[in-house]
Amino acid sequence: MASTTFILLGIVILAVILISSMVKIVPQRTAIIVERLGKYKATYTAGFRVLIPFIDKIRYRHTLKEQAIDVAPQICITRDNISVEVDGILYLQVLDAQKASYGIDNYRFASIQIAQTTMRSVIGKLELDKTFEERENINTVIVEAVDKASGPWGVKVTRYEVKNITPPQSIKDAMEKQMRAEREKRAIIAESEGTKQAKINVADGEKQELIKKSEGEKQKRINEAAGRASEIEQIANATANGLRAIAQAISEENGLNAVNLRIAEQYLNEFGKLAKHNNTMILPSNLTDIASVVATATSVFNETKDKEKDKK
Repeated sequence: MASTTFILLGIVILAVILISSMVKIVPQRTAIIVERLGKYKATYTAGFRVLIPFIDKIRYRHTLKEQAIDVAPQICITRDNISVEVDGILYLQVLDAQKASYGIDNYRFASIQIAQTTMRSVIGKLELDKTFEERENINTVIVEAVDKASGPWGVKVTRYEVKNITPPQSIKDAMEKQMRAEREKRAIIAESEGTKQAKINVADGEKQELIKKSEGEKQKRINEAAGRASEIEQIANATANGLRAIAQAISEENGLNAVNLRIAEQYLNEFGKLAKHNNTMILPSNLTDIASVVATATSVFNETKDKEKDKK
């Protein structure tokens, strides 16, 4: 009875082992390489798969997801004979699991080696200062080189990124001094440019001020001249109007007598002023003969009046 139980238990265990070796569930984005009697049979991707026990065997397993592989730091010599330490990250993806299994022994190791040798070659063509500026170009060259070599392996290189470029400490110190000198130079240039611009602005301001002052002075003189011209014109018009009024008054009845009276008044007023402001006076011989002065003025008016009548 006990022996029968052990036999049944052995059969069950064997059945479980057989079933587990026959049935395989392949995860998503994974590929397995199956060999039958040591020869390639098929590439199985995600899903439920059945294998023949002891005949079919899973030889390789690959992930189809993009892989990020760290490229260890290495020493590279630049064109100007400076040793720098460079590292990076390589991104690749398995497209053909069969080629990745049988095309090369270890595609990851091979890709890293090609990336490192290509990096040394590219860095050797550049001077130290250019290595920091040409990162994009370095990445492109390495991707092209590794992708070309990995094509027969069923691997696609998507990109490469240089992480660090580390020069020796002595070079770092020299570069820091150079950068400090460059910053000081830019500061001095910026300060001088600011001073220059300030002087230009002041000069422009003084120039504009002089122009505005000259324009104001010019306008002032124009306005004064216009004022004087207007004043002269108004005085002339007033004088002309007064003369016309006098001439008209003379031509009227008793106008001449009024003129004679006005002349006599002015004569006496002016003579009185002369006597008031001067200690010495020259008296006219006919001082008392005011009538003769008036008669003289009257004769002038009459002659003028006669000429005007003749013209008419």
